[in-house]
Amino acid sequence: MAHTVTISQEALRAQREICQQIQSYWQSRRQEPLAWVDTYGCQQNENDSERIRGLLAQCGYGMTDRSEDADVIVINTCAVREHANQRVFGNIGALVHGYRRHPGQIICLCGCMAGQPEVVERLKKSFPHVRVVFTSHEIWRFPELLRQALLTGKRVFATEPSDGNVAEGLPVVRGSGLKAWLSVMYGCNNFCSYCIVPYVRGRERSRRPEAILDEARELIAQGYRDITLLGQNVNSYGKDLDCGVDFADLLAQLASLEGEFILRFMTSHPKDASKKLFDTMAAYPKIARVIHLPFQAGNDRVLRVMNRRYTAAQYLQLVDYARSVMPDIVLTSDVIVGFPGETDDEFEDTLRLIERVRFDALFTFIYSPRAGTPAANMPDPVPREQKQRNFDRLVAAQNRISDERHAAYVGQTLRCLIDGVDEQDPSLLTARTDGNRLVRLPGDAALVGSFRPVTITASGTWSLSGRLAD
Repeated sequence: MAHTVTISQEALRAQREICQQIQSYWQSRRQEPLAWVDTYGCQQNENDSERIRGLLAQCGYGMTDRSEDADVIVINTCAVREHANQRVFGNIGALVHGYRRHPGQIICLCGCMAGQPEVVERLKKSFPHVRVVFTSHEIWRFPELLRQALLTGKRVFATEPSDGNVAEGLPVVRGSGLKAWLSVMYGCNNFCSYCIVPYVRGRERSRRPEAILDEARELIAQGYRDITLLGQNVNSYGKDLDCGVDFADLLAQLASLEGEFILRFMTSHPKDASKKLFDTMAAYPKIARVIHLPFQAGNDRVLRVMNRRYTAAQYLQLVDYARSVMPDIVLTSDVIVGFPGETDDEFEDTLRLIERVRFDALFTFIYSPRAGTPAANMPDPVPREQKQRNFDRLVAAQNRISDERHAAYVGQTLRCLIDGVDEQDPSLLTARTDGNRLVRLPGDAALVGSFRPVTITASGTWSLSGRLAD
C-alpha cells in the first residue's frame, strides 16, 4: 500500500503567497480578470473544481460561464469512458477561435485525462493553445502553474506519475448553498480490469478523521443541509491510517454532530461493504438510508475477469442483510453491458439479478475500452449490435422496476429537503427524499433549504409528485 503524502502547511502557505502575487499582477494592470471552470465526470471531479474555483478566487479572479469572456479557462476532465474523452477534445478544439481573439487567454486542462500519457502527447502536438496541463494530484499547486504560464508565456505540464497526496485547507467555492461534497479519501487500490481510475487518481489515501469532522462542522454552521461523503471506494476508508477508525466509525462520528442535516456517501465497493456499515446506517437517523452499490455484472465468470472479487451470491447476501435492518433502504447500482467476451447467457444472469434485487435506479453503460487497462487487450468477439440489444433489454426492465417502485410511494408522507425551484416549471419546487428520490411539488420559494413532510401524490419512472403535508 502506498504511503500517504500530506502536503505541508508551509508548502500551502507558499501557494497562498503566489495567489497574492497573481492578484497584484492584475491590479497593476487595472483589470478584473475572469475565469471559467468546466467540469466533466463524477462527483469527485465536481469537488475538485470547487477547489480550483477557490484557488482562482484567491488569485483575484471572478467567475463567468462564458468561455469567450474568460482570462483563464480550466477544463476538468473525466477519463472513465471514451465518449467523454472525445467530447473534451472536441470542445478544446472549439476554444481555439476564442483564443485567437484573446491571445492572452490561458486554457488549462486538468483531471483524469491529464493522467493519461497518450492524452498528454496529443495535447502537446495538436492543441498548442492549451497552455497548462496538470493532474488531480497537482491541484494544490495550481497557483504556481498559473503564475508560470502567466509570466513566461510558456506551456506548463505537471503530469508526472504519482501515487497522490492529501492537501488540507484548500479554499473552496461551492456550487450550492444547500448541498456539499465532502471528500474523505482519494484514489483506488482495486484495479478492476476495465477501470482507468487507479492509474490516473493514484492509490487510496484517507484524510484524517479530525480534518473531516472539522470540515463537516464548518459546512453545518454555514447552513449546508445535504452532505455527501466522497471516495472512489469509501468502504476502504482508514486502511492507510493508524487511528483505528474505519468508514462505519467515521459515519457514526459525523452523524453524531449537532445540527439539521443529512449524510450520504458514494461510492461503495461490494467487496468491502460490511454488516457494520449497514448497522451504522440503521442506527443513525442523520444517515440517509440509500446506498449506491455497483454490481457491474450478474455472472460470476464475468465478475472474475472484471477483478471485482465477489460473486453474485455474495452481492445478494449484502442486499438481503441491508434490507433486513433497513426495509426502506433505496438501492442504486452501476451495470456494464457487453464486457469483453460476455455471452447472451451470461447477460441473462445480470437480468435475473436486477429482477431479484429490484433496484430503485441503475446507471447503465455499454462497455467502453480504456487504453492502459487489462480489459482493453481482451478478445471481444461480440458485435456492437448484440450488445446494444442486451443494453436496451436491461434499460427496459429497469425502467419498469423503477416505475413500480416509485408507484409504491404514492400516499406515503416522507421527510424531504426542499432544494430548489423546478427549472422546467418555475411554479413548482423540487425536493429530495432521504433516499434521494426527486419530488416536484407546489410551494413558496421561501421553503427552499428546509426539511418538510411531503405527501406523495403521483409517480413516474424518474421522479415523484407531491404536496406539503398538512
